[in-house]
Amino acid sequence: MRTSQVERRKRTRHLIELGGLVVKAGIVELTNDDRAVIYGAMLWIAAKLQGHDGKHARDLWAAKGGRAFDAERQEEQMGQRT
Repeated sequence: MRTSQVERRKRTRHLIELGGLVVKAGIVELTNDDRAVIYGAMLWIAAKLQGHDGKHARDLWAAKGGRAFDAERQEEQMGQRT
């Protein structure tokens, strides 16, 4: 497979995974799939990260996301045991 095809597939997979996070977080349902609202929220997040308290926000959000991923993994493991 050509390098350009591999890179394009890699990029496509990355974008799909990012979109999956938007769905997993419930944002699609909460905004009634309003792309302007979702985009506006992401712009707000970007501005927050660029601000003077960006590191603090990043640390808080990373911890919250990490806990959510851990809880999801535990739920999956519990489901596999039964």
